[in-house]
Amino acid sequence: MNYGLYLSASGVLTNMYRQDVYANNLANVQTVGFKPDVPVISQRPAEADEGSYPSQFHNALLDQIGGGALAGKQTLNLTPGPIRHTGNPTDVALTTANAFFAVQAKDAQGQSAVRLTRDGRFMVNAQGNLVTATDGLPVLGKDNQPITLKPNAPVTIGRSGQIYQDGQAVAQLQVTAVSDPRNLVKEGQDLLWSQSGADMRTPLANPTVVPEAVEGSGVDPIHDMMNLMATSKAISMNADMLHFEDDLMNQAVNVLGRVS
Repeated sequence: MNYGLYLSASGVLTNMYRQDVYANNLANVQTVGFKPDVPVISQRPAEADEGSYPSQFHNALLDQIGGGALAGKQTLNLTPGPIRHTGNPTDVALTTANAFFAVQAKDAQGQSAVRLTRDGRFMVNAQGNLVTATDGLPVLGKDNQPITLKPNAPVTIGRSGQIYQDGQAVAQLQVTAVSDPRNLVKEGQDLLWSQSGADMRTPLANPTVVPEAVEGSGVDPIHDMMNLMATSKAISMNADMLHFEDDLMNQAVNVLGRVS
């Protein structure tokens, strides 16, 4: 097959992947604590280099062209989003990139597991448990246990994450860093955990939160819209190259092949 077809097809596929990532970011421009994904594209080596073939399989021209493009490992942009004050006493926002709330969720096997989030919208349920406002997941304290409060007593959260009721400190939010933020992956429901499944939490000596506020989405809509338009253009250009290569093959088979 024409080598150019493979290169153009890889351009279409990788840019469709980029398009999906930017579209998902834009869909979450209003999601509290959302961290945008950053698509990574890498150059694929020539087939002879990739397969470590003997020298007789190498072609000087094709080896210089390379093997097209590959979708690389997707990363997260953990830059803090804008702070929006809500006036809700159980809302808290984080201001530093490497800081997360810990909640009790379920893993793929349905077992209880710790997960991280930047969404600081909390509430006290009827049983007195401090839970996430969106999914009702128990919020963990500094002791790694779910926080239980008086259901009917007013709640105040200080800038250090201390929780007060009736003028007394009754609990402490667990605000944790991670040893390697590059290994964080999304698990849905605005939850994060390590790619390997290992616990990367490291304690913060002096955690700081903004009471009665939430962190907005980290998506820059103008930036991602421009990237979305650029990837759409790249898809169109690579598709045009596919048609061009197909026409060349048609000419080679149906026109040049007739010349005696």
